Amino acid sequence: MPAQANASVNDVVTPLHGLLPAGSTVVLAWDDAVLGTGCRTSPAEDTRLREAAGVLLGGGKLPAGLHQPLWECWTHAESGARIVVLAEVSATFSETQRRAWLSTARALVAAVLVSMRQGRQIEQLERSKRLQQALFEIADLAGSDLEMSEMLGNFHRILSTLMYAENCYIVECDETQSSLRFLYFFDTQDSFAPDPEQRIHYEDMQDSLTFAVMRSGRVMHGPSRVLLRELDPRHSVPSGPDSTDWLGVPMWRDNVVCGAIVVQSYEPGVQYDDEDRAVLNFVTTHILTAMDRRQAHVQLEQHVQRRTLELEHANASLRGEIVERQRAEALQAALFNISELAMSCGSQAEFHAELHRVIGGLLDAGNFYIALINEAGDGLEFVYSVDEFNRERPPRKFGGGLTEYTIRTGQPLLATRRQIDQLLARGELHEFGAKSQSWLGVPLFSDGEVVGVIAVQSYNPQVVYTPDDQRLLAFVAHNIGNSLARQRDQNRLLQAHAELERRVAERTHELGEVNQKLLAQIGERMRIEQRLSHQAMHDSLTGLPNRLHLLERLEEAIEHARLGIGPVFALLFLDLDRFKWVNDSIGHAAGDRMLVEVARRLVGLLRGNDVVARLGGDEFAMLVRCEGGADEAMDVGRRLLHALECSMWVEGRELFPSGSIGISLWNPHYESGAELLRDADAAMYRAKGMGQDRCVVFDEVMREQSLQSLELEADLRRAIGNRDFLPFYQPIVSLRDGKVVGHEALLRWQHEGRGLLLPGDFMQLGEESGLIEQVDWLIYEQVAHDLAATTSGYISVNVSPRHFHVPKFARRLFGLLDAAGADPSRLRVELTETALLEDAPRTLRILRQLRERGMVVQLDDFGTGYSALSYLHRFPISTLKIDRSFISGLHTEGGKNTQALVEGVVSLARTLGIETIGEGIENERQRQVLLEMGCNFGQGYLLGYPMPREATLHKMV
Repeated sequence: MPAQANASVNDVVTPLHGLLPAGSTVVLAWDDAVLGTGCRTSPAEDTRLREAAGVLLGGGKLPAGLHQPLWECWTHAESGARIVVLAEVSATFSETQRRAWLSTARALVAAVLVSMRQGRQIEQLERSKRLQQALFEIADLAGSDLEMSEMLGNFHRILSTLMYAENCYIVECDETQSSLRFLYFFDTQDSFAPDPEQRIHYEDMQDSLTFAVMRSGRVMHGPSRVLLRELDPRHSVPSGPDSTDWLGVPMWRDNVVCGAIVVQSYEPGVQYDDEDRAVLNFVTTHILTAMDRRQAHVQLEQHVQRRTLELEHANASLRGEIVERQRAEALQAALFNISELAMSCGSQAEFHAELHRVIGGLLDAGNFYIALINEAGDGLEFVYSVDEFNRERPPRKFGGGLTEYTIRTGQPLLATRRQIDQLLARGELHEFGAKSQSWLGVPLFSDGEVVGVIAVQSYNPQVVYTPDDQRLLAFVAHNIGNSLARQRDQNRLLQAHAELERRVAERTHELGEVNQKLLAQIGERMRIEQRLSHQAMHDSLTGLPNRLHLLERLEEAIEHARLGIGPVFALLFLDLDRFKWVNDSIGHAAGDRMLVEVARRLVGLLRGNDVVARLGGDEFAMLVRCEGGADEAMDVGRRLLHALECSMWVEGRELFPSGSIGISLWNPHYESGAELLRDADAAMYRAKGMGQDRCVVFDEVMREQSLQSLELEADLRRAIGNRDFLPFYQPIVSLRDGKVVGHEALLRWQHEGRGLLLPGDFMQLGEESGLIEQVDWLIYEQVAHDLAATTSGYISVNVSPRHFHVPKFARRLFGLLDAAGADPSRLRVELTETALLEDAPRTLRILRQLRERGMVVQLDDFGTGYSALSYLHRFPISTLKIDRSFISGLHTEGGKNTQALVEGVVSLARTLGIETIGEGIENERQRQVLLEMGCNFGQGYLLGYPMPREATLHKMV
């Protein structure tokens, strides 16, 4: 108990002792749901008197042996606390004094206990406020532009406001790589400084507490040396400094451990308690969510950068293609000029000189010559030659030169210095003049015969000819050969010229088109960027602003209202009623058209400066000026609902939409638009709970309920980790002989503070948060082990419709049974009519998988849902459970109709070969009527109450 509470107790015990004669002793004991159990004695500890007070507190009688005992035991009317005041009086005390003393004791103790409870509640509220503020800060961090290390450092700072977290680190694990890395590490005594980018393999962390937390998936708490010894006595020496208290909590993502958060204390007086453990476990989930949001933001930025680089590369490729096309155009122009030369030059010498000039514009032709076979056919004549070393090339007889080698082979020759030396070494060549570093020659043809060679050569090792140069020169040689038969081929050359001109025009046109496409791509990119910016702030279906846009306008409105330069406003949160029925019955396309029409009506009803946004699905929000406060906001909400009620035609059907509206009014205590949106959402759910098609304004009562729901959800998550859920078994009995044929597993929650809770206390929250599926699997696992431990009777479990949306449900259930060694034929699954009809093909497929393993399918609460008899033929249903509402109505006014209905159900089931079980049998008359109708089995308080598993299993052996 806190020191303040101790002082309050002493303030009442000490005055009570002062009212007694000297030498007397007084003890105060209490048992309270909020304050717990405690005891105080004055003037000193008296074990005998404390034990006597404990007996009275437990409902026992006052022990003998006390000297003149003066006592009273009562239950406080408001708080329900059990209180005992016991005194051992040293001297005679009159009856009047006794009554006065006891009356004073009752008044003082009641007042102090009320004050202590209020103090405790204030502490809890303050802690909740700090926790909520921390969550808001975490959410802000997730949307910030901070680096990961800086963001995690701020997480550490926020966590330190909720608990002692001076030493803290965050670890992320990757099961696919069997490794982990320290995303954040801060320790005042540990010199370990891990690199956030470095991954550490699991085998290097086998003996660490951090690895144990992630591998086991459970919270570990205690001194580090003790925890290590519990893991393995051989590894009791920690890798870092020995901490006096160590607390590690795993982080979960999609039912898989993805990391851990650890805090530790080196101070002897600083230790963690259950509240710290709960806070760390609760905050862990939100920190992971914030980290995921931050990671998604980083990935989006990286994707944008990659896409930008891809566009830049594409642009560079296009520019290169343009350069290449320009080069090709220049080449085509050069070839065209060569063709023109063959027809326009007056002499061969002029033609050769012009040819050299053209070729020199395409490749390195500083050393160039044309050699022709002489008229005798036994030697060479160099009709044109330009060379930096051989200024003159006189005619010569055929020898072993490169020119002769080209004539002999009739093929172009492209040779480097090394290749030339190899030919010389083999005796195939004889080199004339200066040594070439690169030589290129192609034969000249006339009428299919070789008449000469055109050649270029380089004496510079840096200038090397390529196959492209060879192809160019070969083309030139071909044109020279044609020039020798100019008169004969003049018409052909003219046609070639026309064709070449056409091809140049086509290529030029192609290049123009490429340029236009490039410009179009640049313009399209700009339009895409503008469209993406618009899409990021607007809904693609209705064109309305989206959640992000609305939050920006809310922040602006809050800032203006706080500065007094803007009007008072309200936020209206609209959710369409029964919209899912439209999607399920006439299709999602019709649902989309309905949403567009609703958006049009909302925009048409509000003023131009108001904001209408679509938040997603069938949810809309309206930011409106509201000078008249709550009354004006309610009037706007009613007008919106009235506008929705007008019929609309969709897919040939007349629909009458309706909605529920929650309203949050501007108030100076709001710090952000998210808070306004949250409260409007809560008010909308209150409107739906009150019957739909109405408006509700958010108030403080709803705020308190939201906090309670938040606390209950935290308890629910913690209870899943602690496995605080257990099955109670209610027997299913043969109505003829009373023999127990099976049991139904009913869910119970052993709450750490509120005791045993029934499903009605938490089921709705579990369904909304999606946690109920995890709870179901905890129950299924216990049932599987109980089946394996027994030999007779069956056990039925309730299966939520959610499970039929998971394709691996049947496989996972079989895995539980096989792991426990249980017989699948002794397990029955109970489902409602809603589960059958939500996704009939998938449900039928899963039920057939269950039947193949011998499981029996029971239809629960028959008669309360759609009651479509067709699914009794379609689905493999073996048992119908008649709902308790029909059983209880058998003997009430109008019971004849109910009795006829039950008789019809039993008769139908008997005709189809389906068993029937009557639920909720509470008296003998109901049992007898059901038996006479032909219902063979029953379940209810008359036949047996739900009992803990320990009290049931020994009967099934």
